[in-house]
Amino acid sequence: MKTLGLIGGSSWVSTVDYYRYINKLANERRGGLNYAQLLLYSVNFNDVKSRADAGDWDGLGAFLAGHAQRLEGAGAEAILLCANTLHIVAERVEASVSIPLVHITDATARAILAEGLKKVALLGTRFTMDNDFYKERLARFGIEAVVPDEAERDFIHWSIFEELGKDVFTAETKRKYLEIIERLNKSGADGVIYGCTEIPMLLKPEDCRIPSFDTTLIHARAAVDFALAD
Repeated sequence: MKTLGLIGGSSWVSTVDYYRYINKLANERRGGLNYAQLLLYSVNFNDVKSRADAGDWDGLGAFLAGHAQRLEGAGAEAILLCANTLHIVAERVEASVSIPLVHITDATARAILAEGLKKVALLGTRFTMDNDFYKERLARFGIEAVVPDEAERDFIHWSIFEELGKDVFTAETKRKYLEIIERLNKSGADGVIYGCTEIPMLLKPEDCRIPSFDTTLIHARAAVDFALAD
């Protein structure tokens, strides 16, 4: 079993799910008392958010690359960035180490293709929805991603940082998300990516009438596939 190096804390709420999912999935595959071999560096979220707000992607890339190098030095055999938004600098982080980076968008794209879909809605932070890094990566797999309108993006971004990332989940916010998804479905999206690792804590598969893609679980499964591969 290979050792996984996780960069978490963005936010701590969903990092808890990463730890739980990876261990449960590893145990389902290996049985007995077998669980994942993990190294976790949990960042101070403010150190990430302040750089993102300033558009300091070079600074964020250097910050995360430093932690990836520390994890590699401690014995990690692959790196996971435990947030969708952090993948805006994934290529820089991957280039800073000699071990693979398990990319959340690639894993999500493969899950979408397995469902036979080619056009999906993408929900996440404004950094994820407004920038092209996620959409362009999906396009390499032949998948088109559409995002909510301006006001809806504002609401989703606000809810992630003021509610979900603080472990606050309300019925009203859930209702608004489902309204947004319904509108995007009517506009042609056949599925929806929960492109922020806190969103699957608000919305469960049964809440949505179109296929939904829980990026936390998808990413965790891809990590376990890597860790347990011969």
